[in-house]
Amino acid sequence: MSSRFVTDSLARAAIDAIAPSILMQLAAPEVSGLGVLHLVVLDPAVAWGDGVPQPRILHEQSIGDRTKWDVDYADYARRKAWLSWRHRMDSRRLQMLEPHRLIGDDALLWGGVHLDGLVVAASGAFPIWDECFSLMAAAQIRARVWEAADRASR
Repeated sequence: MSSRFVTDSLARAAIDAIAPSILMQLAAPEVSGLGVLHLVVLDPAVAWGDGVPQPRILHEQSIGDRTKWDVDYADYARRKAWLSWRHRMDSRRLQMLEPHRLIGDDALLWGGVHLDGLVVAASGAFPIWDECFSLMAAAQIRARVWEAADRASR
């Protein structure tokens, strides 16, 4: 089962709406050394603890020139999303306040958010900015989902 309202097209529209702002901010060297970002949105209908070994990626999107990547930012974003999904919290909070919960080769990076069950993670900027862009995307998705649910209830 997938989320009724959080679809690939809704997530893409949400990220497209904020992409110009993100791209402008990525140009600042204090935000990102390379001016790139990769975002991952997980399906909120798939919850940790439901016997599901891993989350379902609903949407992925890169912003900026992907040829500038010096590492696999998509993999980093997926691993951050996995942490936020599994622990139901922002990856920064987990890394800084509850590192005893980390296992094996869990990512030691942060930039994933858990907002009302929505998990979005970013990689490519500096950690606080990865988190900022993830939160922007999650908030945009939440607003669009609210509108879609409101329309469906009429």
